[in-house]
Amino acid sequence: MYAVVKTGGKQYRVAEGDVLNVEKLDVEPGKNVDLDVLLLSSDDKIVTDPDALSKAKVTAKVVEHFKDKKVIIFKFKKRKGYRRKRGHRQNLTRLEIVKVSG
Repeated sequence: MYAVVKTGGKQYRVAEGDVLNVEKLDVEPGKNVDLDVLLLSSDDKIVTDPDALSKAKVTAKVVEHFKDKKVIIFKFKKRKGYRRKRGHRQNLTRLEIVKVSG
């Protein structure tokens, strides 16, 4: 059984036991969080009906908060002497999928 969930403006395909990195959530490590379910699949049945999905539930445990690798942003215009180098590290949350129920 797997589900497609939405968090942080992105969609992820998850199953029980999966570990994924999402944009930072305002939840303390060790706590559980419920994710929005967009699609649910078990064996050969796929559920996309919003009424049926309102009963579906994906529970994830927050493992840790961390910063991703540095992303370099480099702007350049040839023959103009214009170069800008910037970078940042994105704040992320590591989630472990505990339960997928539908």
